[in-house]
Amino acid sequence: MQAKAVARNVRIAPRKVRLVIDLIRGKSTEEALAILRFTPRAASPVIEKALLSAIANAGHNHELDVNNLVVKEAYANEGATMKRFIPRAMGRASRINKRTSHITVVVAEK
Repeated sequence: MQAKAVARNVRIAPRKVRLVIDLIRGKSTEEALAILRFTPRAASPVIEKALLSAIANAGHNHELDVNNLVVKEAYANEGATMKRFIPRAMGRASRINKRTSHITVVVAEK
């Protein structure tokens, strides 16, 4: 049995989130939480929150043993992109893409 949690429309680019997610994939939940607490990246608190939510879902919704969980899957997909414009020289404008992520964390028993 497995439980998952999804954090949608997180205002961090998926490329930056994947750097942190790759650190915790396949680890036990205690080890993953320790890694996230000491990783100095902006995505770490958001992924930690999603992981804690997945652990709570496993215990509450699926009656799994929360002390015996592993991060089975963790991935970040691209969300909606906010398009902004910045003025440039000679009356032109350039587009700035502010990317968002959908972060999914799946935990399962060992």
